[in-house]
Amino acid sequence: MPMNLSPVKCEILATMLLLEKPRRAMDIAKEVGREFPSVMMHIIGLARMGYIVSPEKGLYALTEKSRRSLGIPEIGGEDARAILAYLPIEKAFHFYSNVGKPLGLHADGLKDFCNEILRVSVDSLEFHKNRGDFQAWFKGLGDIELSKKVALLKEKEFEGEEFRKRLYNIVKNRFAVLTATAEPLASTA
Repeated sequence: MPMNLSPVKCEILATMLLLEKPRRAMDIAKEVGREFPSVMMHIIGLARMGYIVSPEKGLYALTEKSRRSLGIPEIGGEDARAILAYLPIEKAFHFYSNVGKPLGLHADGLKDFCNEILRVSVDSLEFHKNRGDFQAWFKGLGDIELSKKVALLKEKEFEGEEFRKRLYNIVKNRFAVLTATAEPLASTA
């Protein structure tokens, strides 16, 4: 993060990355867990600095500058196709309930991972969340953004079904974005 941003401003940007879509300041304040006037003041400051834009009255979104400051690289069609590619069994994500206790479930790509999130036990999700397995796998796929989002989600300390729901939505939305990014180039080939 840039040195000129306070910890609160950094927290707001990270929260907005997790929220993914343009949101109202009140929603951002609620997710950050801070009072609305304080968050609004920081949003105005971040907008003046070029980190946040208002694509529509009352809604706020991250700019490319803020995404870069969060360490999120731009993804082109070729990168998106590589991230979405089918994986051989040795590179698939294997779900466990604990160390040495495989569940016999695996995901051979992001789409499959998204589906398995809904099938696997909450205990398995908690096990992998606490170990950082999800972030590591996404980073291994080459998806730094998804890895960072899951790390931020872990920091928010959501548990159980709330964690499952949020993880599912993040992965599902990311899959949709990557698919849209990969398709235009794929259709011209």
